[in-house]
Amino acid sequence: MPDGEKRSRNAVPASTAPAQSIFIDVEVSDEIRGDADLASKLEEACPVDIFKASGGVEVVERNLDECILCGLCVEAAPPGGVRVVKRYDEGAALER
Repeated sequence: MPDGEKRSRNAVPASTAPAQSIFIDVEVSDEIRGDADLASKLEEACPVDIFKASGGVEVVERNLDECILCGLCVEAAPPGGVRVVKRYDEGAALER
C-alpha cells in the first residue's frame, strides 16, 4: 500500500466484495406465467427490462437490481399477478 494511503480495518478487498446486491424480488403468479399477451404487455411496461416475453412471462434476474419501484408492472397485470417485494423493508410489497 503506498505511503499516505489508509485502509479501514473492516474494509473488504474489492476482489472479494459482492458485485451487486439485490434488494427486491419480483413474483409472478402461476395464473399469468404462461400468458404470452400479458408477457408482451409487461415487457413493454417495464422501463428497466425486468420482464421478457418468451412464450410466457419471464423475469430477467440480472436486471432486478435496476428496479425503480415504479409499479407499472403491478398495474399492467391483473390483481395478484405481479408482486414486487422489498427485501429490505420486512417484505413490504407493491401489489394490487
